[in-house]
Formats: sequence, structure tokens, C-alpha cells
Amino acid sequence: METILQKAELVEKEKIGELHFPKTEVVADEAGQKLRLKDLSDATILGNIEHNKVKIIFEDDKGVKYTETTIWAVGDKNIVLKSGITIPLHRIHRIII
Repeated sequence: METILQKAELVEKEKIGELHFPKTEVVADEAGQKLRLKDLSDATILGNIEHNKVKIIFEDDKGVKYTETTIWAVGDKNIVLKSGITIPLHRIHRIII
């Protein structure tokens, strides 16, 4: 069975600002959304203390993508990567630490 990461296209973080993100949520269930926030919180701590990179699996209007980078902050609506690049929370499928 193919995983979501295997289907995802690698995108360099510098190109994320060029992507278009629809307003729809990609994680349908509430438990999955809570797990996503916990994983994002854990990844942010690792990013700020250890400068560890994580895989972020997300979806733009063209399909599933992933990038490997450090998460600097998590806001109400977006995550912030290095250089102020953002990804909307509602478009993130998973974080792989």
C-alpha cells in the first residue's frame, strides 16, 4: 500500500511561497487535527532548541507535496518556516519527526 509520503512531490522550502493553498481542510477528523497540532508543537520545540529538520506533508491546489525543514513557529492559522515562509495549518496532512 502506497503511503502519503510516497505519493508526495518534494518541494524546496524556498518555492512554497509560489504555491496556492485552497481554503478547505485536508484532515477530516477532529482527532487527526489534534494529533497534527501536537506533532507541530513537538516539531517546533525541536526546531528551536535542536534545529532539527522534519518532513512536512501538505497539499496545495495541485496535489500532495512535502518539504524537509525546520519549523520556527506555529500560529493560529499557519506554521512559520525559516525566512518567514508559511504553510496554512489546514493544508498540512502530517509531520514526520
